[in-house]
Amino acid sequence: MKIITKAVLQSLLAGILLGLVLKFFIVDIVHIRGSSMEPTFKEGSAVLVNKLSYGLVQPFGNRTVLRWAEPEAGDIVIFMHEGNLVIKRCVATAGSPLEYYYDNGYNLAVNGQIFPLSELQYGNMAAAGQIPDGMILAVGDNPAASIDSRDYGFIPVYNVLAKAMAPKKAGR
Repeated sequence: MKIITKAVLQSLLAGILLGLVLKFFIVDIVHIRGSSMEPTFKEGSAVLVNKLSYGLVQPFGNRTVLRWAEPEAGDIVIFMHEGNLVIKRCVATAGSPLEYYYDNGYNLAVNGQIFPLSELQYGNMAAAGQIPDGMILAVGDNPAASIDSRDYGFIPVYNVLAKAMAPKKAGR
């Protein structure tokens, strides 16, 4: 029977500590559930996320405790909503104007993009003429299958926890 030496035990503990620091503060893996981010991410995909993109994330929390950057339009962001990690694309940031119109259904135009709205979504959003300060509009890349800001409102910037390490979608 081999005896574990003090050096081996210290190396093992250092490795575990390093792994925990990486997981809680620097990088993580998010698994995609559903089709809201297709075609960018398929259901079941594992996505590497950078937790240091926008700030220092509170471990086991739903916000950043120190922020040094904010999401930009086109970023794929990870945030908490009703206790769940959510991955969506930031399509507009604070101050971006929102235009609504009816053409065979309700629509939202922002930053040169058009998103369909249900009557309920239109009713929830139509009062906003622009993205409020400290907020973003986050929509799935497959808007028809996505439950997103059109349903539950704008996302506070401080709740954006990470940025997906993925290429920007063409045209966004």
